[in-house]
Amino acid sequence: MKKLFIALLGVVAITFNVHAQKKSGAIQYETQIDPAAMAAASGFPISDEMKARMPKSVKANYELLFNATNASYMPVEENEDSNGGGRMNMGRMMMRFGGGSNRDYYYSFADQKVFGTVDLNDTTFAIPAKLTVDVSPMGGFNGGGNRQGNENANSGVVQFLPGPPTVEIIKSDETKKILNFNCNKVTIKSTRKAKILDMEKDVIDETVLWYTNDLGFNFSPNPNMWTEGVVLAIENKGGGTVAKSIDFRGVSNKDVNLPKKAVVITPEQYQQKMEAMMKRMRNNNNRGGQGGAPNRTVIN
Repeated sequence: MKKLFIALLGVVAITFNVHAQKKSGAIQYETQIDPAAMAAASGFPISDEMKARMPKSVKANYELLFNATNASYMPVEENEDSNGGGRMNMGRMMMRFGGGSNRDYYYSFADQKVFGTVDLNDTTFAIPAKLTVDVSPMGGFNGGGNRQGNENANSGVVQFLPGPPTVEIIKSDETKKILNFNCNKVTIKSTRKAKILDMEKDVIDETVLWYTNDLGFNFSPNPNMWTEGVVLAIENKGGGTVAKSIDFRGVSNKDVNLPKKAVVITPEQYQQKMEAMMKRMRNNNNRGGQGGAPNRTVIN
């Protein structure tokens, strides 16, 4: 009887340990876009010459680390494109504006807080964000995934009219398995008024999210594209992001907590800093044209 009791205790301990491990781990995501298709879907015409210079595909890998209370999401290696370019090539630029994240994100589950961090000169700034649906022109500021650009990013063919887009969140009964998790489908449909060749039309953009509630917390690779649960795949015109693997293991708090050195500022304050930096760069470039040496500013 004593041996049976000890054996039962061992089974309970193993079961508890397995459940504890399920509360922490790492999910590997891959983002892939077709820059030409992405631009075409956004209504921007591309010449054959420009299309020939673009990579056919751009890939980047990201890692979500999570434990019972927090999570972090960040790139794990250099972006790759089919032209084999270097770090600051067109592929990297298109990834920034086409849905890939150029920031590290930190999530706090208890209070549902999200911070995106960016290094500006020698300071790490943390900008508050939130999990939501935001396809407005400024929505891409926090999430890096707004492919429609800003109100001034109009081409000669497509002229977006002022005003926010109309947004529909369309839930579906369709399901599928991703990493052996049951995932539900939701489509985010945005409609913007635009003039195309002087004719007013609706420009419709649809993004599909596949999410699961089996992991017990909320997350999305793009904070501006989230309705509920953990988003394991984002599908849109020109590419998307999908979870490729999951590894349940212990994750240290230091890997998922917001860095202590980070200075928290509002999105408005960050925008002001960026505008001031751009103004300094323009002034430095003007002085450089007159024989002066422009200063160098680096943003990661």
